[in-house]
Amino acid sequence: MTGSPATGRVAKLTDIWKSYGPVPVLKGVSLALQAGEVHALLGGNGAGKSSLMKIMSGIIPANSGAIEIDGSPLTHASPALAQQLGLYLVPQEAHILPNQSVLENICLGLSPSPRSLRPRIERLVTELAVSLDLDAQAAALEIAERQIVEILRGLVRDARVLILDEPTSALTPFETAALFQRIRKMQAQGVGIFFISHKLREIREICDTISVLRDGVIVLSGLLGDFSDTEIIDAMSRVQISGQAERESADRTVSRIGRPRLSVRGLSGEGFRDISLEVRAGEILGLAGVVGAGRTEFAETLFGLRRQSAGSVFLEDAELSDRSPRKCINRGLVYLPEDRQQHGLFLEAPLYWNVSSYLVHKLPFFLKPGAERKVFDGFRESMGIKCTGAGQQARGLSGGNQQKVLLAKCLSARPRVLILDEPTRGVDVAARNDIYELIRTLAAEGVAIVLISSDFDEIEQLADRVQVMAFGQSGGELTDDISIDAIARLSFGASEARHA
Repeated sequence: MTGSPATGRVAKLTDIWKSYGPVPVLKGVSLALQAGEVHALLGGNGAGKSSLMKIMSGIIPANSGAIEIDGSPLTHASPALAQQLGLYLVPQEAHILPNQSVLENICLGLSPSPRSLRPRIERLVTELAVSLDLDAQAAALEIAERQIVEILRGLVRDARVLILDEPTSALTPFETAALFQRIRKMQAQGVGIFFISHKLREIREICDTISVLRDGVIVLSGLLGDFSDTEIIDAMSRVQISGQAERESADRTVSRIGRPRLSVRGLSGEGFRDISLEVRAGEILGLAGVVGAGRTEFAETLFGLRRQSAGSVFLEDAELSDRSPRKCINRGLVYLPEDRQQHGLFLEAPLYWNVSSYLVHKLPFFLKPGAERKVFDGFRESMGIKCTGAGQQARGLSGGNQQKVLLAKCLSARPRVLILDEPTRGVDVAARNDIYELIRTLAAEGVAIVLISSDFDEIEQLADRVQVMAFGQSGGELTDDISIDAIARLSFGASEARHA
């Protein structure tokens, strides 16, 4: 990673304090960002990262402290003023107007017309090496495509300060590499970037400096090269995360793998065709592929959310036809969707209700909330869900804790086959480690798991076997050489072959 020759400070935060009621979430935080610098901002879920960036981008006010953007003070909380001063926040969760076109969504709030900006946006789409129909209705976008729209919003605005909050969480390695190329161009132009990510490998590749937040305080800050991964992880969490969490090769053993639990034969549907696979009891099958490969459509069809056009699905030896989510849950096939906020959780509902929602059709009408609270409290303790109580709304949790609640919802249905679609998207290192250990434990207990992930490192660590999808079709399988390079070669090789 090479830094930019541009110099000068483009952003400064001085002694920022923020409390919600009596609870302080930021305690005198000070940060500076130089022109051409990519500054990594890390911290566990609930450390204060989101609050700090929302204050800096004018979304919420600080209780005290000062903010300066490109030499001008941000005198009051206003996103419009922050953007006027040259700062733009690319959030982790995309905000899309579904009835507008993709082009209109990218151009929201800009004075030039979408038509006049179109040539420039088309060039940016080409630079990012993504496939995006600018004329399509935004409601049809998949989660990765919505994230790309947010990134394009930031790039087209010529911001002097850009905040990227988990920008690669739904991107493939190929798309991530293209985004990093664009970031390096912006560095050379003097743009300063705050880069929020939980992927240390990416941070090492693109960032110059690092700051770690814990409990609302900066506990580590300086040149990235001065700190080891262990020092960074230890700074994020008082509890050291063992290197054993990465992936012990001894875990990849056939001794725990039993009889076929899920068999799919020639399944076709919207976005994919003729997919066959088998998952055995205790096996973790990685389902890899680039964005648009049809993995999510395949999973939703398995779970009865979409109609199939051909093929058959068997649980054990019995065919599961005319599938619906309720029928699948009753038979032990459970699905964790990739977008927890749109399709996974009821954000305004209490946590206990979210966890039991897959079981609503099974519960007697006279069941009292007290029984549901008891179910939630069991998962809260076993999974380390951080919350104020069972009655808290799901919206109030950090991303990692929301994901744990979604996992608890799936586990409450006692799955025999569990489909996990991007199970660690947007969660911190500690929560990711917890989820990995949970997945391994479930497999050891005999659950058959289909792991869909755009993070090839994640698939390498967890999968016993890998199947690749490309442009809606099977692209190959890995059984022995399960490595990031092998997965990438098969994924992109298959994609290029389909294009040819």
